[in-house]
Amino acid sequence: MDFLKELGIEKTNSGAYCGRWLETSGAILESKNPTTGEVIATVRQAGAAEYEECMRAAYDAFLRLRQMPAPQRGEIVRRAGNAIREKKEALGRLITLENGKILQEGLGEVQEAIDIADFAVGQSRQLYGLSMHSERPAHAMREQYHPLGVVGIITAFNFPMAVWAWNTMLAWICGDPCVWKPSSSTPLCAIGLVNACRPVLEEEGLGALATLCIGSGREVGQKLLEDKRAPLISFTGSTHIGRRVGVTVAERFGRTILELGGNNAVVLMEDADLGIAIPSIVFGAVGTAGQRCTSTRRVLVHESLYDEVRRRLLAAYETIPIGDPMDEGTLCGPLIDEGAIDTMLAAIAKIEEQGGELLCGGVRHEVPGAAGGHFVKPAIMRAENHYETVQEETFAPILYLIPVRDLDDAIAKHNDVPQGLSSSIFTMNMRYAERFLSATGSDCGIANVNIGTSGAEIGGAFGGEKETGGGRESGSDAWKIYMRRQTNTVNWSAEIPLAQGIKFDL
Repeated sequence: MDFLKELGIEKTNSGAYCGRWLETSGAILESKNPTTGEVIATVRQAGAAEYEECMRAAYDAFLRLRQMPAPQRGEIVRRAGNAIREKKEALGRLITLENGKILQEGLGEVQEAIDIADFAVGQSRQLYGLSMHSERPAHAMREQYHPLGVVGIITAFNFPMAVWAWNTMLAWICGDPCVWKPSSSTPLCAIGLVNACRPVLEEEGLGALATLCIGSGREVGQKLLEDKRAPLISFTGSTHIGRRVGVTVAERFGRTILELGGNNAVVLMEDADLGIAIPSIVFGAVGTAGQRCTSTRRVLVHESLYDEVRRRLLAAYETIPIGDPMDEGTLCGPLIDEGAIDTMLAAIAKIEEQGGELLCGGVRHEVPGAAGGHFVKPAIMRAENHYETVQEETFAPILYLIPVRDLDDAIAKHNDVPQGLSSSIFTMNMRYAERFLSATGSDCGIANVNIGTSGAEIGGAFGGEKETGGGRESGSDAWKIYMRRQTNTVNWSAEIPLAQGIKFDL
């Protein structure tokens, strides 16, 4: 495939880059196309020795980068963003090939990486501190931000490029190199993205800013979590693993950004505009085959609309084109692997045992010419919010229809899950909308009105509450976690008065 060659991907690839591609010593990792089950290419993973070389190179790069003025760091980001822009088509196709999301979503993900680079360039001239008045005469006080250190980034398969970019572009302007451990399901996406950026970095002698270390959890992941040279770890993945990540990093007093599970709901009030609500729900539930952390899992529908919403959703699901994600007409591609299908089918069976009803889908789907592909028909289920499986995140296209009596009932059920990432309400009632966005409304990190749960813009901080982890990435003031904060007091007098009026005469 020409786009693989354009991105420097071979049949066999090294799994470690730190300014140069290393000769790796770990086990062979096969990257498989979820549409066909065929092996695309292999990667020789990094071992302990390569990890150490990668971390050393990244730390050495930090010692140099922290001395560079932030606008100069921004110029590197600008050029790296343009390099990604030039490879957008190839990178988007690589995501679709290796991840299985439809091409429009693949291209959209690359655009996210470009957009956050543009955002970060502007932010590089706005790493603002504060000036404040001292209580002591002839004293000045201020706060400023300094580079933090090496940032470890551990990403999931479902956004194999965008999440790295969210972290990396901000980390670079803040003066921090990154060490990236990508998902073992999408290693080629990481290699392709690094290859797109590295000519810009290598020209500056700073290739190790984009250090890549593909390896097992034991050989690479655990070492990164325990490494004091990485004061910040950004982890995207399940709540189960995220809990262990948080504990491990906290034990060494490191920082974490945890982007974990979502159990996102759309609330449909009695006055909802179903003309926009139904398409939003379908995209939220079926986009990326239900494998987004912001995917719509629950529809909390006012009982007066329940039958109509059920009818419209079932009709919409009948028309969803399932197939090769490279084909322009496809709206739902494959799940990432057979294990994901098994998890989905098991969740459906459990819901039925708990009293739910499968209304459509929820079975394997055969696509002509893709016998080894991991396809399913997206499912809709009648369920109750308290069901054990509804309380969990199933990373697959299962949508639960749950009736509610009124706004209070909707908010109570909405918040009565362990996760707190994204949420949405469809209503034309200003009071309903503002209540949903208030302190007594949605308890999620993201709350929307008359748009779905999926598809966040880079300008706002992204992240959630409760078992979603509490981290924030991307826009707004998310840059601050990549820096260390320092308070300064300057005495420009000939006296040494103490704060709080304390007298200490010698």
